[in-house]
Amino acid sequence: MKIGILSDTHKKVNLTKITLNFLLEQGVEFLIHAGDIVEVEILELLAHSGVPYVAVYGNNDAHLVQYHNDYNLVQEPHYFKLANTTFKLMHLPFYMTADTEIIIFGHTHQFEVEFTKKALYINSGEVCARSKPLSECVVLEIKEKTFLVDYFTRKKDKKYKHKESFKYKRQKK
Repeated sequence: MKIGILSDTHKKVNLTKITLNFLLEQGVEFLIHAGDIVEVEILELLAHSGVPYVAVYGNNDAHLVQYHNDYNLVQEPHYFKLANTTFKLMHLPFYMTADTEIIIFGHTHQFEVEFTKKALYINSGEVCARSKPLSECVVLEIKEKTFLVDYFTRKKDKKYKHKESFKYKRQKK
């Protein structure tokens, strides 16, 4: 299964639309937004993407609580299972224990991928291009024996390009 991961979109609706379209072009079957959504239009983009999704509240999303029942918004830490794999989703990196196979977080605006203690940690970086002059996203592919992580970046007025790939052997907990 291919999963598109994005985070920290903030008020950048157009950059989010470009990112979502790119992830869908990569064949993702599920989307995960790791918080700081900020705009309801971004929730609408997720909801109308044509694939299932989940989005966690970020520290800039309290005003979105009024839309909680209209969109697949969750509070952190949110545990779920997808493709026979356990996940923990959060925005703030406060619940970083290796109690699931995959831990996804945001907030720092920095891409990060690490496999330690039988758990894969992913921060897809930022879509909003606030801390650096580029947008970032990740495609996670879950296979029976491996996790494949592809990291993509996009400079202003350019197309997304593949930056790095990471492959990890799954180690069931």
